[in-house]
Amino acid sequence: MTDVSGRIEAGQTAPDFTLLDEDGASRSLSDYRGRRVILYFYPEAGTPGCTTEACDFRDNLNSLKSAGYTVLGVSRDLPSKLRGWVDEQGINFTLLSDPDVAVHNLYGAWGEKSLYGKTVTGVLRSTFVIDEEGVVTLALYNVKATGHVASLRKKLKIDA
Repeated sequence: MTDVSGRIEAGQTAPDFTLLDEDGASRSLSDYRGRRVILYFYPEAGTPGCTTEACDFRDNLNSLKSAGYTVLGVSRDLPSKLRGWVDEQGINFTLLSDPDVAVHNLYGAWGEKSLYGKTVTGVLRSTFVIDEEGVVTLALYNVKATGHVASLRKKLKIDA
């Protein structure tokens, strides 16, 4: 069961926001206007699935950058926890802190989901591709941590 209210769809303008990064600096989506952005939401820094996904983005960052994309990760984690994870895993892109899930809600990345057979409320692992004008070109909900970046590269036609 997934709450689909408030979901973003391709063709919509990406909602702007301002959050703190892993160093406590304010970052706004509008700061990236003129660049293509991959904005992804994940449940929690340091957990196995989220580490797999982040390291996959890390390991593919050069090809994503070469194709013109900037990667931004968003979670509920505080900047200090994000900084520790960045240092521990060598994460080479910006992570953003959304502890009150306001931005998760803007993007429909917070809601009901099934976890081990139970209905719970939490982060819906989601990815959005945003063009230079701030328009969402791809909205993916309930993605899997493993293999997601390879699938995304295929959808974006980025060669390995």
